[in-house]
Amino acid sequence: MIRIFRTIDGSVHQISEAQEGSWIALTDPTATEILEISEKYNIDVDDLRAPLDEEERSRIEVEEDYTLILVDIPVTEERNDKDWYITIPLSIIVTEEMIFTVCLEDSPILSAFMDGRVRNFYTYKRTRFILQILYKNASMFLHYLRIIDKKSEMIETKLHRSQRNQELIELLELEKSLVYFTTSLRANEVVLEKLLKVDRIKQYPEDEDLLEDVIVENKQAIEMANIYSGVLSGTMDAFASVISNNQNIVMKFLAIVTMVMSIPTMIFSAYGMNVNSAGMPFANNPMGFLYVILCSLVLSLVVAFIFSKKNLF
Repeated sequence: MIRIFRTIDGSVHQISEAQEGSWIALTDPTATEILEISEKYNIDVDDLRAPLDEEERSRIEVEEDYTLILVDIPVTEERNDKDWYITIPLSIIVTEEMIFTVCLEDSPILSAFMDGRVRNFYTYKRTRFILQILYKNASMFLHYLRIIDKKSEMIETKLHRSQRNQELIELLELEKSLVYFTTSLRANEVVLEKLLKVDRIKQYPEDEDLLEDVIVENKQAIEMANIYSGVLSGTMDAFASVISNNQNIVMKFLAIVTMVMSIPTMIFSAYGMNVNSAGMPFANNPMGFLYVILCSLVLSLVVAFIFSKKNLF
């Protein structure tokens, strides 16, 4: 899908034909649309297709007629009726006359610009537009990181009540999301550093504060991702140890119970043998059965008392 936007009278409008100073947004474009844009604006087809590969790395490439800026952005992915978080590439292609964005799917980052919800946004101010996208991207990472932190706390509360595999799997999914975020944020940081050195992207004094905010937000997102990842990893290790310890306690208890119950079994087995009754104690006593029961019970209680004193129960 191709959409064209332009700032007219201070507000963003979608237009049908591209003009100088326009923003052309390509969302999951078809091969025909990519070829059309490539031929019309002299942009390499491979550069237009690059963000459609989810494994594409973040980078900056300066070509003869344009500059390609490729960064990772966070998106939600629904699996098993639950939202999880991954990253996908977003490319920003800057030419002398206009700016292009290419992404696999609609993102809240670009939707905010399309809906006119970003202050001081003008499609013809290309440098500021790039910085605003990068700032919005870092802010979205921070937003999703806070959601991940809240989700991990909710799952941890559930684990305190019921230690099921489902909660541990959910924690693992969150940890995977944090790994994706950390990797993408570090790659984006490298892009920001290179962006400062690209001569073709003009630096304006009025955009210095915005550039500083972008760098600060991205660094904060990296730090938060590292902290949450460490906390989540420690939480999973702690619960794994608790589950293992609980299993050991149950196995120890069952082993002690088995040893205590083996005493009556041994006595009853001896009396159940097909031997001469003259050699068996209480064999001719009318109360012999009761005596044997009481004897086995007393021995079992004595052994259980000894184990209890040694804190084996």
